[in-house]
Amino acid sequence: MEDKLVIQGIEFRSRLWVGTGKYKDFEETKRAIEASGADVVTVAVRRTNITDRNTENLLDYIDPKLYKILPNTAGCYTVEDALRYSRLAREAGVSDLIKLEVIGDDKTLFPDVIGLLEATEILAKEGFIVLPYTNDDPIMAKRLVDAGASAVMPLAAPIGSGLGIRNPYNMKLILEQATVPVIVDAGVGTASDVAVAMELGCDAVLLNTAIAGAKDPIAMAAAMKHGVIAGRLAYKAGRIPKKLYATASSPFDGML
Repeated sequence: MEDKLVIQGIEFRSRLWVGTGKYKDFEETKRAIEASGADVVTVAVRRTNITDRNTENLLDYIDPKLYKILPNTAGCYTVEDALRYSRLAREAGVSDLIKLEVIGDDKTLFPDVIGLLEATEILAKEGFIVLPYTNDDPIMAKRLVDAGASAVMPLAAPIGSGLGIRNPYNMKLILEQATVPVIVDAGVGTASDVAVAMELGCDAVLLNTAIAGAKDPIAMAAAMKHGVIAGRLAYKAGRIPKKLYATASSPFDGML
């Protein structure tokens, strides 16, 4: 409880953040989120109803009093679209937080980093707490922070790929220079992937497909919860250095 993640004065209970897409229904979504222990739930503004209270609404299943709702601009391919949906979410009273996505390619879903940088700067000036989804590029991560990002969200691997962290060295470089929280976003597949992210020193992990696409989403949600906790504890504890040769577990001093 003493090791809290804080972004712009907002305290977060869990370092596992989860999405709401790809579940079979809202009831399964609710059960998976509860099992994950997450207190941040991200929702695609243009794909999920969170603004019209007169029809079935995700917020009927996810209590905004219990969870921090993080709107995202998934599916936006232009700066203009990303700005529009960010402002729509705030005007609807959802949140000043925004997970900012400006997608550049249909096949890889990699971000358009030029558009992302532009949108980050505009929204930060408008008072949004901007969390941009970006490549695992240390230079772009720094530029996003300079543009006003309150955290950076580098991908581990392409969205939904389940490949885990493909470039831990770039992630380490991002962490080394970071002056804001670093949240791994996209590409993890199982609990060991989130543990690796946390052991590297990342501040949180956001995921969706790895839980929603599992054979048993509820069990996987619980596994992810424990993976994040174990990885964070291991990072804080400090691992032993890697060595080429063996070192005896028991000292030889005093042996007859």
